[in-house]
Amino acid sequence: MSILSILEPASTTAPRPTVARLSTGSVPATVGSDLLVPLADGRVTDYANFDHGASAPCLESVRASVEAALPSYASVHRGNGYASRITTQWYERARAEVHAFVGARADDQVIFTRQTTDALNLLAHVVPADTTVIVFESEHHAALLPWPAERTVRLAAPSSAAEAVTNVADALRAAPEGPRLVVVTGASNVTGEIFPIAEIAAVAKAHGARVCLDAAQLAPHRAVDIEKLDVDWVALSGHKLYAPYGAGALIGRSDWFDAADPYLYGGGATTAVTGDTVVWATGPARHEGGSPNVIGAIALASACAAITKHRDAIEQHERSLLARLRTGLAQLPGVTTYSIFAEDADRVGTVCFTIAGLSSTLVSAALSAEYGIGVRDGKFCAHPLVGHLLAGSAEHGTAVRASLGLGTTREHVDRLVNAVRTLATSGPRTEYKDAAHGCQPVDDPRDLRAPRIW
Repeated sequence: MSILSILEPASTTAPRPTVARLSTGSVPATVGSDLLVPLADGRVTDYANFDHGASAPCLESVRASVEAALPSYASVHRGNGYASRITTQWYERARAEVHAFVGARADDQVIFTRQTTDALNLLAHVVPADTTVIVFESEHHAALLPWPAERTVRLAAPSSAAEAVTNVADALRAAPEGPRLVVVTGASNVTGEIFPIAEIAAVAKAHGARVCLDAAQLAPHRAVDIEKLDVDWVALSGHKLYAPYGAGALIGRSDWFDAADPYLYGGGATTAVTGDTVVWATGPARHEGGSPNVIGAIALASACAAITKHRDAIEQHERSLLARLRTGLAQLPGVTTYSIFAEDADRVGTVCFTIAGLSSTLVSAALSAEYGIGVRDGKFCAHPLVGHLLAGSAEHGTAVRASLGLGTTREHVDRLVNAVRTLATSGPRTEYKDAAHGCQPVDDPRDLRAPRIW
């Protein structure tokens, strides 16, 4: 008997919470799409968010699901009260929703984590001690850093998808006997380019290796299917999936999970504790010690359901805007865009660029203060890759990243292209100074203090 059938409410006459329905528009609506921001010249404009690659805004349907869950929120798995039973059902149904979202196998486990970084550190905790880990230096730090240096093979950033597959094959042939794990990103968080996941997985399986897919940047934009890709684990983050409530997940094969010591020691991870012995649980509970982030799990599941329902519309929306953005930037003198593979490589809605003669920090500050545009500047927690892409550049070793999403409009794209054109040809309209968190206008009339909201 499943946990859901055990935990069904005994009475069908008990009050039932209202659960939000998914939006029916072409793409799901986001919270804050009507946000107005002040400009340095005293005007106010709507916010053009091109920083989805860092954190995506909350979906309206996710907020509604959370609000529906809060009145009966309670601890899960260890309470017999009505609220606890209802909340436990939602938590386990959230696990099933995430399982379906990534096309997991029937016996794959879904372990809720804080985000992708936490998920990949959990995997690093459970891999057998003699495992050789193969990872590209083009990875985000979350996928690059958790593995023991003495057992990790770092591959240089590939120049093509075919080279990526070949380099993995060569590394596996040279790897010592024992367990092997290949860690690969789904889509680069710097350039948006999609890696040849299925091809890398096929090579890995031919050499008896397992594969972990970092889907943090891929899952919000393209479908992920564990079975079709033939990968062993997938890691993802709610805050990049329009569910910024502090939950992520690691989904995949159970044997390494059940063989390892718990990730967190504490209640929920045990089945029995006596004076001198502990019997640890198996299954997801083994690595979810303590009271879990139930609301985060519900939010993540709600986002997965909405994205699944609107997947085709989301892809069409983002492909159209990305093509418009890339075409616009390509026509601007002094603007350089960057790719790992090639300009025509398939990618999600992210563009990495520099403007000749202007630091990335100044560009991002001017886009914000003068145009109401939010972008990211720096090395994007992918320092080796940015260093590789900008090698020999006359810039300052950092770049600008524009990452679009569900809240992005054609007007936002045109505003960004026109703003970059003006910056490239005429420079900023106002004078800037270095500040604690980057550049800011010398005489900035904007009140950027965050109001107290509690």
